[in-house]
Amino acid sequence: MALMVVLSLGNIALAQDPDNYPPDDKTVVIDSTNLPIVWIDVDGATIDREERISARMKIIHNGKGQLNYGDTVAHPGQHIDYEGYIALRYRGNSSYSVSDKKPYSFRTLSKPLEQGYDKKKVPILGMGKDNNWALLAPYSDKSMIRDLLAFEVARPWMDYTPQGRLCEVYLDGIYYGVYILCEVVSKGKYRLNLDDPGMEGEELTGGYIMEVGIDDEMTYVSKYHPVDADGVITYTDRIIQFQYKSPDYEDMTSEQIRYINEAIDRMEDAFASPDFKDPEIGYRKYVDMQSFMDYQIVNELGHNVDAYRMSAKFYKQRDSIDPRFKMVIWDFNLAFGNCRHNQGSATGNWVSRMNANFYQTGDPMIPFWWQRFISDNDYVLQRRARWAQMRQANLRDDRLWATIDSLANEVTCCGAEARNSQAWPRWGVWVWPNYYVSTSYDDEIRYIKDWLVKRIKWLDGMFRYTPPEPPPTYEQGDVDGDGQASIADVNVIVDILLGGVYDKEVRVRADVDNDQEITVSDVTYLIQLLLDK
Repeated sequence: MALMVVLSLGNIALAQDPDNYPPDDKTVVIDSTNLPIVWIDVDGATIDREERISARMKIIHNGKGQLNYGDTVAHPGQHIDYEGYIALRYRGNSSYSVSDKKPYSFRTLSKPLEQGYDKKKVPILGMGKDNNWALLAPYSDKSMIRDLLAFEVARPWMDYTPQGRLCEVYLDGIYYGVYILCEVVSKGKYRLNLDDPGMEGEELTGGYIMEVGIDDEMTYVSKYHPVDADGVITYTDRIIQFQYKSPDYEDMTSEQIRYINEAIDRMEDAFASPDFKDPEIGYRKYVDMQSFMDYQIVNELGHNVDAYRMSAKFYKQRDSIDPRFKMVIWDFNLAFGNCRHNQGSATGNWVSRMNANFYQTGDPMIPFWWQRFISDNDYVLQRRARWAQMRQANLRDDRLWATIDSLANEVTCCGAEARNSQAWPRWGVWVWPNYYVSTSYDDEIRYIKDWLVKRIKWLDGMFRYTPPEPPPTYEQGDVDGDGQASIADVNVIVDILLGGVYDKEVRVRADVDNDQEITVSDVTYLIQLLLDK
C-alpha cells in the first residue's frame, strides 16, 4: 500500500502519492504494439499538480503500419521520434481528481529543469513544432476515443482543432496504459498563430486566449448573470467567470487586462442589447458567428455536458487581422452518452438550454449569449444549413462510423486495449460518471454508435434535415430488378442497345461492367457472370 503524504493548504487537504498513482497491476509489458511507446523517467520523484518537475522522455515510433517494440535491446535501431528533457506536472480538473489514471502536462526543454526553464519547440508524432503538450488519460471514457472523435468531427470546419495521437506510456519502468499525446490550445505557428499582445494601439488588441470555466484563479467575472432556458435572467446569485490563459494572467500588464476586460464587456453588451441581431452594431461585430456555430454543433452532437460553461476556449487576434472572438473545441471525455448527471446521456434535448439543471447541482453555468444566438432567426437558419453541410460530408453516417471504427481499431488491433484493461480493469464496473456500464470494449463502441444513431436522428429533426435515401442494392446483372440475374436481363440490355426506352434505374443497372456506358461488353460480361454461376 502506497504511503500517502497529506499537506495542509488552508482548509484544503492535498494528498500526494510518492508512487505517482500507479495501476494496481504493475506487471504489464509491451511486446509489440502499433501505437507509439512513450517512456517517462522521473527517477522516483513525486509528480506535482502545480509545480513542474524535471523528467526525461523517449518516444519510439517506427511509422504508420509498423510495429513498435517494448524490448529495445532485442529490437535495436527503432526510430526515436523524440528523446530529451521535459518539465512535467499533472493536469486536469475532474480528470485528475476523480480518475485513478492521471493526465499530464509537459513542456519540452533543451536542458534539465534544474539548469533553467529553457523551453524547446519540437515536432512530436507528426504534429507541428511546439513545446507545450498534454498526455490525456482516458479513464471514465472506456472507449478512449471520445476526444479524438470530436476532434475529427470538428477539424474540417473550424480554423483550429487540436491534434492527438494514441500511445502507450511507461513511467519509471511501470506500464501506465493508453494515453493521448495531444496538442493543447495554445499560441504557436502550428496552433493558434497569434501575435503576443503589445502595450498600446493595434498591438494591444491581440492575441489573447481565454476560457469560460472554473479554475483555481478567477481572472474576470461577467457583468451578466446566467439565464434560464427561456432566456430570462433568473439566477442573480450566480456568475459567469473567465480565465485568461495566454498571456498568463500573472504576466499580463494592467493595460492588457483592461483592454481584454473591456473587449469582453463590449461583446456581452452587444448580446444584451435590444439590437443584438443587427449585423452592423449587434453581436456579429464582436464574434465570428460561424466559429461559434461550429463549436455549438460539435458539442451538441456529443451532448457534451461540459460545453459552453467549462473549458470553453475562445481567442482574439489583432483587430487588423480579425477583431472578432472565435472558439476552439476541447474536453469531450464525458460526451457521447458517457455522463449520468446533468442529463448527459440524453439524446433528445439541447445542452445549451440546460442551465436549470446545472443550477440545481451547483455546477458552473452557461453564459447568456448562447440563448441570444438561438433567439436570432438568421443564426438558426445558418446553423440549419451548416448541419446539412456536415451531414453530407464527414457526418454522413458511413463516414462517421468509419471514423469510429478506425479509431477503435487503433486501440485494439495489437493489444493496447487489452494491456490497458489489465493495468486498469474496468469492464462491468461503474466508473464516475458513466451512464452505461459496458462489459467489453466492443460493447462500449456499440453503445456509442447506438447512442449516436438516436442523437443524430433527433438533431436531424431539429435542424429539419432529411438524409437522402441510401441507393438501392441489387445483385450485379439484375437489370430488370426481379431479384436475380438471368437470361432475361441479357434481353433487356440488347433491347436498350437497339433503342429501347427504359427508366434511369434500369439503365444504371444495365452498365454491368461499370465502365459508365452501355455497350456489347455489358452483354458479354453478363453472360460470363451467368456461366460462372
